[in-house]
Amino acid sequence: MHKTIISDTSCFIILNNIGELSLLQKVYGKITTTLEIAAEYGESLPEWVEIVKVIDQSKQLLLEMQIDKGESSAIALALETPDSTIILDDNKARKIADQLRLPYTGTIGVIVKAKLQGIIPSIKPLLSKIKQTDFRFSAEIELQALKLANE
Repeated sequence: MHKTIISDTSCFIILNNIGELSLLQKVYGKITTTLEIAAEYGESLPEWVEIVKVIDQSKQLLLEMQIDKGESSAIALALETPDSTIILDDNKARKIADQLRLPYTGTIGVIVKAKLQGIIPSIKPLLSKIKQTDFRFSAEIELQALKLANE
């Protein structure tokens, strides 16, 4: 079965803001997201993004007591989708995904994967562009990403 990649809103926003939304398709092919995330994103998503409804709304509502609606819907969908990975940037949401033993990555992880697959020559220019947005990441995360990308 093809691995399902579920994206949260932040990944769409960050990559769109730096003009690299197509990286998601280049790295993973098809991306899955939820109705809530599509609504949070606020713009129409490309045709390679499949928008689905979470079946078990009760799990999503429980998660919403701790994290926002988009992240809750992404985690709830991952719980219903075997062999899936979630793209999450929020620290609290990542901790919950860890507790639930759900595999996840972040937007910077997507960029590192693009480099390792030969889709982009370097992650440095993209990290520089991200720094010019309101998305924040630590110097430690940047160093770790550069190391993983062999830069």
